[in-house]
Amino acid sequence: MASKGIVLITGANTGIGYQTVKALASSSKTYTVLLGTRSLEKGKDAIEQLKSEVPDTKSEIVPIQIDIMDDASIEKCHKEVESKYGRVDALINNAGAAHDPLMQQIPGPKGVRAAWQTSYDVNVTSTQVFTLAFIPLLLKSSNPRLLFVTSGLSSLTTCAGGRETAMLTSQHPPAGWPKPPAPSALTYRSSKTALNMLMLDWHRILHNDGVKVWAISPGFLATGLGGIGKEKLKSMGAGDASVGGTFITKVVEGERDADTGKVIRSDGVQPW
Repeated sequence: MASKGIVLITGANTGIGYQTVKALASSSKTYTVLLGTRSLEKGKDAIEQLKSEVPDTKSEIVPIQIDIMDDASIEKCHKEVESKYGRVDALINNAGAAHDPLMQQIPGPKGVRAAWQTSYDVNVTSTQVFTLAFIPLLLKSSNPRLLFVTSGLSSLTTCAGGRETAMLTSQHPPAGWPKPPAPSALTYRSSKTALNMLMLDWHRILHNDGVKVWAISPGFLATGLGGIGKEKLKSMGAGDASVGGTFITKVVEGERDADTGKVIRSDGVQPW
């Protein structure tokens, strides 16, 4: 990567996205980090917080408005990045959401449709549309990297009862119908499994262009995802979101180049 790499990360004003910006700002390498956020005001607030946490950074942190569910926002963001920087060295698709609670909030089939459609729209469709828009700028980099933030719950092997059976999928309910309510995060898990396939195809498409592509499985971390609350997640064993930011930064800086085209965790490769 050039001496000052251009890194664009979506959903970067909170959670793992924010911690990734912080880890990049703390690195000995210097970057121009485009902190993608749906609200520029929230992005500016995040940068003010970063200034207090990493006051000596040599990197430049720039807020940029991007709502990946809004085509006009994607087009505007692309034009801004193209005109100001001319390329992107690392594109980090971090923006995502868990909409399973909609099935409790909206009764009947409407709630089911809302949860599934919204989860796929954010985590798969909108991520793909955004990525398509930025590939030309990524190809102008001398060392292009494309990252998709997925989940440990996306693994079919794990959810099928493999070596590390997922807590949310390991319980068999009693016979009969209706089944008792239980946490499953099924729409979220399924959409992230689809995201893994999306990553795999980008690895195929961009192989001869020299683009390194991964899906990043950051682990069970305490973020605002799903509206559960950070403290509740910590009580369930979740780690700090900074773990994910550090891991993603290591990937951007080349520590997992041998594992391109795979779903990677900090301790190895996640099974499909």
